[in-house]
Amino acid sequence: MSAMESWSAPDVPPLPGTGDTLALFDSARREVAPTVTADEGRPATMYVCGITPYDATHLGHAATMITFDLANRVWRDGGLPVRYVQNVTDIDDPLLERAARDREDWVVLAMRETALFREDMEALRILPPERYVGAVESIPLIATKVVELLDRGAAYRLDDGTGDVYFDISAAPRFGYESNLSRPEMVRLAAERGGDPERPGKRDPLDPLLWRGSRDGEPSWPGGELGPGRPGWHIECAVIALDILGDTLDVQGGGNDLLFPHHECSAAHAEVLTGAAPFARHYVHAGMIGLDGEKMSKSRGNLVFVSRLRGDHVDPMAVRIGLLVDHYRADRQWTDDVLKAAEQRLSRWREAVAADGGPSGAAVLAGVRERLADDLDAPGALAVVDAWADAVLAGERTDPGAPALVRTAVDALLGVAL
Repeated sequence: MSAMESWSAPDVPPLPGTGDTLALFDSARREVAPTVTADEGRPATMYVCGITPYDATHLGHAATMITFDLANRVWRDGGLPVRYVQNVTDIDDPLLERAARDREDWVVLAMRETALFREDMEALRILPPERYVGAVESIPLIATKVVELLDRGAAYRLDDGTGDVYFDISAAPRFGYESNLSRPEMVRLAAERGGDPERPGKRDPLDPLLWRGSRDGEPSWPGGELGPGRPGWHIECAVIALDILGDTLDVQGGGNDLLFPHHECSAAHAEVLTGAAPFARHYVHAGMIGLDGEKMSKSRGNLVFVSRLRGDHVDPMAVRIGLLVDHYRADRQWTDDVLKAAEQRLSRWREAVAADGGPSGAAVLAGVRERLADDLDAPGALAVVDAWADAVLAGERTDPGAPALVRTAVDALLGVAL
């Protein structure tokens, strides 16, 4: 498969002045702390774990991508260049399983769903990553890093003839610092989220797979000293991030279901490879989206797809607003009422910015900046705009330039085109 292409960037209008320093909650430290500032004289760096393209973009994906889009926008508003990388896990067990279920070529499935994801991201006005990188195109580099871990004694081959290689978590003495989980919790989550703690021959049940030796009927690639096979999931993200962004990231991001084992393991891999710790200054995790009181998941068959909403002529800006109503770290519900309220809010905002004046636009800009800089408090930012719109629609028109400035602020910072 050839190198991935990102999607087209939306226009981000310039704003007067400069935004505030972004502070984010770090899962490892369990506290909100400032991120990089412009006076450090370097770009902000962010790696966000992307999709495994066996299905279309659902609202959980959308909520996660909107979260890190807000971070991207706040950094840029603060005068920071941003280096943002996202991967696509275009080879993994779930993809192969879905292709087999549907009797479809896994390559065709991955390409189709990745293309649909890009369309959804454009519709939601997500700023694209600087580099959008597939696992398949990264396999040669990943294989060399797995060999390096073997050479360092931080990995081992199973002696069962499979060619499988595992990471030895004892080589990462801080393992567990990011997720702050007990060992029983880690074992339970590893089993639920793609790990294999019961696999015979492993040194530790929590040791993650680095390289899966070739199996009949499965795609495989040359691995040099490793022999033919394909990479494990966690090493993929570690290697891509290190290759493009360097030894230490400002933010490693994803949904909170990635905190363990995925982010914990990828950080351990990276830190052993580089000797630099922590791998990320902030590990940032977005909450899960449920549907009508139940967790949204492929097993329940209750996923709400962005493309389906677009096909039903739902304004993508209403979808974006609906996913900003609650704080990004909160697990939250999507219901018809959430969508209706978002559509009404969008309509009200559009009516207000079409007026011939309003209360101070500068105050709205300052308020939205302040709220977003404080751990991406989108609900607080929405409340600032709501209060302004209410005043406009009640007849307050003291600042003739306010509607244009508010429209620009909402576009540039919240990503909502009015």
